[in-house]
Amino acid sequence: MTAADDRAISARGLTKSFGELVAVSHLDLDVPRSRIYGFLGPNGSGKSTTIRMLCGLLTPSSGRARVLGLDVPVDAAALKPRIGYMTQRFSLYEDLTSEENLEFIADIYAFDRQRRKRRIAEVLERYDLTDQRRQFAGTLSGGQKQRLALACAVLHRPELLLLDEPTSAVDPKTRRDFWGKLFELAEAGTTILVSTHYMDEAERCHRLAILDRGVKVADGAPSELKASTGMTVVEVSGDDPYAAQRALSGHAEVVSVTQLGVRLRILIPDSVPRALELVRAALSGAGVRAEAEIVPASLEDVFVAVTQNGRRREARA
Repeated sequence: MTAADDRAISARGLTKSFGELVAVSHLDLDVPRSRIYGFLGPNGSGKSTTIRMLCGLLTPSSGRARVLGLDVPVDAAALKPRIGYMTQRFSLYEDLTSEENLEFIADIYAFDRQRRKRRIAEVLERYDLTDQRRQFAGTLSGGQKQRLALACAVLHRPELLLLDEPTSAVDPKTRRDFWGKLFELAEAGTTILVSTHYMDEAERCHRLAILDRGVKVADGAPSELKASTGMTVVEVSGDDPYAAQRALSGHAEVVSVTQLGVRLRILIPDSVPRALELVRAALSGAGVRAEAEIVPASLEDVFVAVTQNGRRREARA
């Protein structure tokens, strides 16, 4: 198998502009097959726009992309039967039952009668919807709607599944159960591209791209990204985190101060010597009693570091 065959998605210089707004800027992307690849970024970072370009719903302003060996958007018609797409908002027919929605999707993909019945029964069971098969979709709970949307997206057994913030409206347990289903699909050979703004979800991806205002600012396995932040992370805990934050926020060497309950996470570039001593001296000088220690980077630290680095480069330009 060649390197190109091993990639479900390959994009170079992918750009999309809406007038003067550049939603996605010169994106290079390689998504390996049979893996879960994540897009992490806040709203407006270009995640949804990228997904829509990759499935042929939007035409890039420039750049190129190959998805499952096909050029998009040129070969979008040939690509559509091979992908599944789950939008951020529930987009099925709320006045149809769960089973009727699945039958509608089966019609789109021209299932024969015997195959249709067997496959619909299979996904209803797999996604815990058998008891809701005759319930109108509009009356389902948030988690049930999510499972129905996923069942519809995978009904035709797509090679590639594109998920646009699929868990934004459900509770943590439902999100955890949903991710269990995604791992089952990836284990069976489905490639999954999923966008999220949840750090814990991004942690679960085999590989991850971080987007900030349309630009890819980091790409790698979560463990790789955490090992290469370019930052020393100092955690501060004390009785008065607000005073500690005031003591540290004004220092030029401090890139970021983030409060997590009674703890602070301080990011200082690796190029700054003796970061721990710097933090302790700043706290002592301000009369703040607190403990400080160097800790491993979290994925949230990575996100803060790469986005702050990008904005500092823009400010210097």
